[in-house]
Amino acid sequence: MSQSVSRALQLLRELGQAPAGLDELAAAIGVHKTTVLRLLRTLAEQQFVFHDADHRYHLGSRVFELSSRALDQRSVRGTAAPHLAEFNRVHGRTTHLAVLEDGEAIYIDKLESHDHIRMYSRIGLRAPLHSSAVGKVLLADLPAAELQRIVAGIEFTPSMPNTITDPEGLLAELAVVRRQGWAHDREENEPSINCIAAPVRGAAGTTVAAVSVSVPAVVLDYDQLLGLLPALLDVTARISADCGWREPPTRTTRGTPA
Repeated sequence: MSQSVSRALQLLRELGQAPAGLDELAAAIGVHKTTVLRLLRTLAEQQFVFHDADHRYHLGSRVFELSSRALDQRSVRGTAAPHLAEFNRVHGRTTHLAVLEDGEAIYIDKLESHDHIRMYSRIGLRAPLHSSAVGKVLLADLPAAELQRIVAGIEFTPSMPNTITDPEGLLAELAVVRRQGWAHDREENEPSINCIAAPVRGAAGTTVAAVSVSVPAVVLDYDQLLGLLPALLDVTARISADCGWREPPTRTTRGTPA
């Protein structure tokens, strides 16, 4: 089995250099054409390779997907740390970094507020997907099938009067999050706590983490919290850039000033 894996990887490396035919690939890795063909068929079934009308083999879409995911899997906590420290230093509010793991939002970093009010959240704690701002951000960018699967497994227990209590309400909220590019939690998860969150994107453009700012209503009301939104979007944009994300150029219509 290990020999077959080794040969399959050799084929992928060869195709990484340029498309090639069956004879070329057999010669390159030094095995019979029937062995190469068997390996290529297996790779093609998993979309690692495909062949064109001239029977030349190319790298398939699964390779591109994995390469993008590999870039996305850079340590986002380490990448985000200096940006979050500066954000927290300037604004002095409780700041979280969360990721989606096995269908749950997990806090992987937390910076405390500069006042004497502390929140119960901590690194490693799970955040409810349907009632936290980070949860909504992490859900909003998922492929439809994965989103439906995760939402179907959520227990919509209302912890607060404002908590979303059904799948339809959550999906409607996520459509708003996708459109505006950020999410909120208006006393949906904890009493008297408001929160806003925005996505961190990796090289492939997918959401790899969420950054949130949480403030007790006695310190800032919701409208005052929204005053931090531009700074939050700026810090997530800078973290995303360090994770490899490049904002696509804005399209302009002919005759319209750029």
